[in-house]
Amino acid sequence: MAAGRPYDLIIFGASGFTGQFVVEETARVASEAAAQRALSWTVAGRNRTKLEEVLGRAASALGIPELKSKEYIICDINDPLSLDAMCQQGSVILNCVGPYRFFGEPVVKACIENGTHCVDVSGEPQFLEGMQLKYDQQAAEKGVYIVGSCGLDSIPADMGILYTRNQLKGTLTAVESFLLLKTGPEGASFHDGTWQSAVHGMSDQDNLRKLRRQFGHKPLPVIGTKLRRRGSVFYSNIMNQYAIPFMGSDASVVKRTQRYLHENLKESPVQYGAYAAVGGMGSVILLMIAGFFFWCFTRCRLGRKLLIKYPEFFSAGYFTRQGPTKKQMEGTSFSMTFFGEGYQEGQNPQQGQPSVKICTQVKGPEPGYIATPIALVQAAVTILWEHKSLPNRGGVYSPGAAFSKTTLIERLNKHGIEFTVISKPEA
Repeated sequence: MAAGRPYDLIIFGASGFTGQFVVEETARVASEAAAQRALSWTVAGRNRTKLEEVLGRAASALGIPELKSKEYIICDINDPLSLDAMCQQGSVILNCVGPYRFFGEPVVKACIENGTHCVDVSGEPQFLEGMQLKYDQQAAEKGVYIVGSCGLDSIPADMGILYTRNQLKGTLTAVESFLLLKTGPEGASFHDGTWQSAVHGMSDQDNLRKLRRQFGHKPLPVIGTKLRRRGSVFYSNIMNQYAIPFMGSDASVVKRTQRYLHENLKESPVQYGAYAAVGGMGSVILLMIAGFFFWCFTRCRLGRKLLIKYPEFFSAGYFTRQGPTKKQMEGTSFSMTFFGEGYQEGQNPQQGQPSVKICTQVKGPEPGYIATPIALVQAAVTILWEHKSLPNRGGVYSPGAAFSKTTLIERLNKHGIEFTVISKPEA
């Protein structure tokens, strides 16, 4: 921890829907770590009463009454001085204030200016890539690590590919992943903050393309056989159900990681396709209809206003202002299955067809508000406790780029997000 700073971790936006679960997970991890090393933390937000309430709920859930006496940091995203004051008190900020395209940059800027590391759970490629373009050099000069997308988007995908690569004795050249959500009798739902991010992201695709052109990146080399592009809907024989391209930030985040590993560590880049398994033909038809109307409504300002004002109606109840119930969360889990191919040790990947295949899996509890806080907190403590294993310069990183040499995967395994080999490499 930086000298003179009272807190290792500060949860900004602690009283928000996602933030409250991050508070609970942080309290749990701090309690577990207490026997070996101290982990000091606190919460930050605009409203003291709400911060007191969220600590009270976490204390009640975990049976840790001393949470109620914690100090609070009063901080407003629209008050730069309060952001500076917050950052000066902690080593790592866990930023839970979204949508990040509107509220994320002031936190990144304040963290860099005050020498404070930052992690968030953004699934918004335009924000993530924009922060890299604008602030990477400044963060490097300050020795600050800014690591976005440390939740479901996109730690399972990004670290899952690195795990798959490490399990293959040879050269991994291509991976397809399939996300599967399992729900209980109560079904599943998500908070409408995620819905808002999707609405704005879909409507702003042109600016995302313009942003990417500013990087001036050369295409990554294709090692081995080129990964075939799937259609917008296809039947997966290996999953035994229909699948669609995953609309989150996984593909963007993984590509950033693979570029970093190739350009800085001279590692062979892995081609990647991200998909979501959706079930039978009935589900496909409903998704196609919903997707068409969603796209149409995001084309104009009035349509976007209606989508944001009535999330439950337009999402058929999947996104609500209240978020999921406790029973829904308890009955929901996720798995992400990776199908990789590559070449045996000693074989030239530029000659012949791939000669080995491997299947791995990342699985865990409810993804949005149980698994995501687990991943975020473990990313933060990895920065805190494994600083020497991070890249040798600060910067704005994807999770795989920041944590490829750390024990993050082992940490996640110990906290309920499991990385396993389903089938060993076969010729």
